[in-house]
Amino acid sequence: MNPTRPTTSPVSSAFTGHGHVTFLGAGPGDPGLLTLRAVEALAGADVLIAEPEVLEVVRDHARAGVSTPELTVVDEASTAAGVPVLRDAANLVMEAARGGRRVVRAVTGDPGLDGNAGAEMLACAAEGIPFEVVPGVATAVGVPAYAGVPLRDAQGTDVRFVDARTADERCWAEVGASDGTVVVSTSLDSVAAAAGELVAAGRKPDTPLTVTIAGTTTRQRTWTATLGTIAQVFKQGKILPSPEGHRPVIAVVGERSAPAQRDQLSWFESKPLFGWRVLVPRTKEQAASLSDQLRSYGAVPHEVPTIAVEPPRTPQQMERAVKGLVTGRYEWIAFTSVNAVKAVREKFEEYGLDARAFAGIKVAAVGEQTAAALVDFGVKPDLVPSGEQSAAGLLEDWPPYDPVFDPIDRVFLPRADIATETLVAGLIELGWEVDDVTAYRTVRASPPPADTREAIKGGGFDAVLFTSSSTVRNLVGIAGKPHNVTVIACIGPATAKTAEEHGLRVDVLSPEPSVHKLAEALADFGMRRREAALEAGDPVTRPSERRPGARRRRTT
Repeated sequence: MNPTRPTTSPVSSAFTGHGHVTFLGAGPGDPGLLTLRAVEALAGADVLIAEPEVLEVVRDHARAGVSTPELTVVDEASTAAGVPVLRDAANLVMEAARGGRRVVRAVTGDPGLDGNAGAEMLACAAEGIPFEVVPGVATAVGVPAYAGVPLRDAQGTDVRFVDARTADERCWAEVGASDGTVVVSTSLDSVAAAAGELVAAGRKPDTPLTVTIAGTTTRQRTWTATLGTIAQVFKQGKILPSPEGHRPVIAVVGERSAPAQRDQLSWFESKPLFGWRVLVPRTKEQAASLSDQLRSYGAVPHEVPTIAVEPPRTPQQMERAVKGLVTGRYEWIAFTSVNAVKAVREKFEEYGLDARAFAGIKVAAVGEQTAAALVDFGVKPDLVPSGEQSAAGLLEDWPPYDPVFDPIDRVFLPRADIATETLVAGLIELGWEVDDVTAYRTVRASPPPADTREAIKGGGFDAVLFTSSSTVRNLVGIAGKPHNVTVIACIGPATAKTAEEHGLRVDVLSPEPSVHKLAEALADFGMRRREAALEAGDPVTRPSERRPGARRRRTT
């Protein structure tokens, strides 16, 4: 631990008889904006009290079993007016802290700019409850950065911040008299009124303006207009508040705040798959690195497992092979999937074994993900394909059996019941004896929830990534055929052929049989599509927005 960083001493909590409270800024919405200290605090929390807008942002970093009391709306009149009134968070914080628990109180943006958080800190101080503050990226600063709107130019533009929900006539008069940049926190249905206040206070109607909703998330959208035209822009675009219209909207006003340069500086909304909902027919665990890659392109991955993994019907074969592994029956063990690693690991744990049982045995992995699963198990593979990550690629690098250098001629191959014979046949051709063992069975998964099935069939997804022929057959079987507006991306020719046999139009074909190359190919497709729209002067839309009725109303 870094000794220069102030930390909370557990001794102080022991003396007071209370727990500890961390007031944590969760930023504007992008989980990637959480600080390292925030992640550390969340991992140690007993109780997580978070505003609804940021609960999903922070919950993934909390430990399993953390208590998350719900903040619910209790004032119907305020709710009807679009102003949320939450259950008294201060009482929840104090109750948990008095019970000796470690509490994280997460707020949108930065705690120092949240009046309720300030009041809760004073309550903690009054009772002697130790607390700390973990700053977060302020919404009024983070959102313009993601919208490509610098707040200050090289000449040092004056920047003023206004909360339209609490600003009075004097406040508007002061910012109206200034010629600097004004950052206004408002709501979607109050943007035009805020623009009117600035014009009435002295700002010219032709002053440039940008308005960003859902900032720093993949739902972000930004409009460029002027103070005098923003109302008309919203009216023509049918931009209407949603039931969540109370969420902050950030408007940036000013001659020198560079809204005119947004076309060049809009790095976030110009990502190749920005806002695309991409269906990944894998479990969340299997799809982790692929989903992270898709998010880096601006997409919103949605994992839907199409197969379920079950133990083999006759486990005796697997049991004999694992015992043979320990007693020196094999020269090699070859893993062709993450599931195979998991199956062997579970059998090891059943027998009280660990990675040390692989001592003296050469280990092969069919690709990077399988190799990563082995490393997590404590085993560094001796062989990973240098080229194509497949059974064929593994065979390209696999050495032939040599009776001089190889004391044992046998390979243990734990794999699925439906695996192809490519690797077995290739190893035999190289002179090896193969124990081809069914380590697990693959069966069709249960259907996804009704809303997911409807989105698949109704065009709610922008793209689907098919990583094998079985994922095509199983997805269609459990959820139905994807809508014809959905972009179909396939990992290879065999998978593409299966997709076409099911009546699907294949739009993207990976240049290599790799899930990461497949994601790259989809991103290239999205970028070409975006560039073509811009060149033609058309609006940049997602594939799902082409289906009938998809653009009747534009909301947050």
